[in-house]
Amino acid sequence: MTTAISPEPSRVTAPISDFDPYAEDVLNNPYPHYEVLRELGPIVYLQRYGAYAIARHEEIDAVLRDHVTYCSSAGVGLANFHTEDPWRKPSLILEADPPMHGRTRKVVAGLLAPASINKLRATFEREAELLVDRVLDMGHLDAMPELCAAYPLKVFGDAVGVPAVGREHLLPYGDMVFNGFGPINERFKTRLAAAQESIAWIGKVCKRENLTPDGFGAQLYRAADEGDLAPEEAPMLVRTLLSAGLDTTAFTLCNAVLAFARHPDQWALVQANPAMARQALEEVLRFESTFHSFYRTTTKDVELGGVALPKEQKICVFIGSANRDPRRWERADVFDVTRRAAGNLAFGTGIHGCAGQMLARLEGEIVLTALAKRVKTIRLEGAPVHHYNNSVRGYDSLPISVTAA
Repeated sequence: MTTAISPEPSRVTAPISDFDPYAEDVLNNPYPHYEVLRELGPIVYLQRYGAYAIARHEEIDAVLRDHVTYCSSAGVGLANFHTEDPWRKPSLILEADPPMHGRTRKVVAGLLAPASINKLRATFEREAELLVDRVLDMGHLDAMPELCAAYPLKVFGDAVGVPAVGREHLLPYGDMVFNGFGPINERFKTRLAAAQESIAWIGKVCKRENLTPDGFGAQLYRAADEGDLAPEEAPMLVRTLLSAGLDTTAFTLCNAVLAFARHPDQWALVQANPAMARQALEEVLRFESTFHSFYRTTTKDVELGGVALPKEQKICVFIGSANRDPRRWERADVFDVTRRAAGNLAFGTGIHGCAGQMLARLEGEIVLTALAKRVKTIRLEGAPVHHYNNSVRGYDSLPISVTAA
């Protein structure tokens, strides 16, 4: 299987690295490795994968904004959908270029526009308050399943309109999809094999007759009725919502809880002023990005960072590194909720920036606000258990204790 254009080493003019971003020891703590990549230069050749990599904020921001030169239609993983058969049908939004991208993105962006998601605020706030009640009643809990995953499974699952029974399939389904944003390695193959039941469940619940009549899913079908989508595109976009909107939010909440458990002085600031929750969330997204890497592909011969790249060249984009780049952020490795973290690339940027980022931010803000109003302390009660994924970073287990304010 061809996964990238692989120039002869003698023709590579960028620094060459044997770095493996998908190794478990790297996934445990990627930040020292990112520092090495950034210091090697604006662009580095990853000889293990025949791909180039960018790790600095300036180059990543520029590449993500230039969708004409650095496309998504070749897939956002290492596999090149232009030169080989995709392992699945490409996403109609994330892995599509204009003009198709603009048509489907417009429909989804309309669903997730501020006017639409603000209608969900009261419901989301009520569910967050009920969840915090349960968290305080428990006192000791595993924050990943009992708080961080429980919330989006409830509120986002309801918003899309999927049945309540079987939602446990949503996380392994998303995990399989996000593993595909890296190489087709053993981790991906294992998750793909394990997700077959979840894939079948997703295929069933995305059918029109299995969705509630007022959710995002049903609205996508109505868009198809009105001619804004092809009939076969509606269920594909429902699947896109479900794969994109659960794991990332759960991991973001988990990263937030862990950051505050490790930095009680920062939690004290938010707890004293719950109105800081949105600003604090942005710092969480910068400091401990949920998305760490994905790929773009050159559409023509181009120069990047002083290096000549051929057409169809895969480029690994290290979002997690950009958000810790000291060229962009003062005290980049310091978690500081008073920082203005605008400009972080946690949700990407450009036309392929996450379509659901406003909804994800709303969920994070609401949960942090509810916790800040009621929870005085968050303490880590055991070692967090990493969740290993090729593109996103989170935890399978996060034992904590909480006390009431």
